[in-house]
Amino acid sequence: MVFELLLEKILIPPVLAPLIYPGLGVALATVLIILWLERKLTARVQMRIGPYYVARRLHGAIQLLADGTRFFFQEVIVPARVDVIPFLLAPALALAAIAAAFTVIPGGPGLQGFYTPYSLLVALAALAVSPLLLVLMGWASNNKFAIIGSAREALLNASYEPLLFTTALAMAILYGTLDLNQMVAYQADLGIIGLILNPLAAILFFIAMVAATDRIPFDIVMGEQEIVHGPFTEYTGIGYGLVMALDYIKLYALAMMYSIIFLGGWLPATTPLLAAIVLYVKTFIVMTVAVFLRTVYGRLRLDTALNILWSKLIPLALVSVALSTVVSYTLGW
Repeated sequence: MVFELLLEKILIPPVLAPLIYPGLGVALATVLIILWLERKLTARVQMRIGPYYVARRLHGAIQLLADGTRFFFQEVIVPARVDVIPFLLAPALALAAIAAAFTVIPGGPGLQGFYTPYSLLVALAALAVSPLLLVLMGWASNNKFAIIGSAREALLNASYEPLLFTTALAMAILYGTLDLNQMVAYQADLGIIGLILNPLAAILFFIAMVAATDRIPFDIVMGEQEIVHGPFTEYTGIGYGLVMALDYIKLYALAMMYSIIFLGGWLPATTPLLAAIVLYVKTFIVMTVAVFLRTVYGRLRLDTALNILWSKLIPLALVSVALSTVVSYTLGW
């Protein structure tokens, strides 16, 4: 009881929530784990070795820690032709935009930086800023490959954002609220998770999440076989490590929102500590499924991806809105 009171009243003030849990501290640790797991899963499916030489007895588990240390001590090279201020500030601003989402995403009952009845909308709005800063990175780099990658990001962003927001709207209509805490409460009262209430919205939100984080098969912005590394081509050292982590941190935020909206959040736990553990496990499972796609899919062409998003998935998202309306009316909410 004393520990839970300490956790709720003192250790999780509004400043610490976006920095520790569910914020950047846990997010960065999760990035290290999920990157190692992604490489191991891909290696196993494709009959390769994967990370192995750093801590062999741990199967290369600290390979990413070694990579991060290497990035930290590498020289940061700023090419003479870049626009220096936006080139250096854009990665930090993108990280800040993602961190802003963690201020309103609950990590459990009472584990939230700032309470707002519009937490779903605020979190999505904060995450929607980061693609604009990716475009700024490419433009400030003054590199043809970076500019092409930025153009791809702009085109994809105009395609997956409507899908993401429309499916979120479908669930907001179903639950009758934009409050992520209330969404968990409604699932608890009904005894049915959102995945069952509207499976179409769950599938489409997951696809939009994969596209928003540049995961395969939507790994088009950073097509190394075509445009080196897209908007990140000119970044080196710690700057490169930061920009490479952005998509994974964003994946962590969206996976946590997915768990809250569609998987019952921290249910069946109710105490803050256990609830945080349950929600994190669900989030990690969602992230694992997302990164596993790399092992079985190839990269889509840009025109193919845009065609799929606009002509097939967005109409289905509108169907999911209608389905939520019907389910909500049937349940009498």
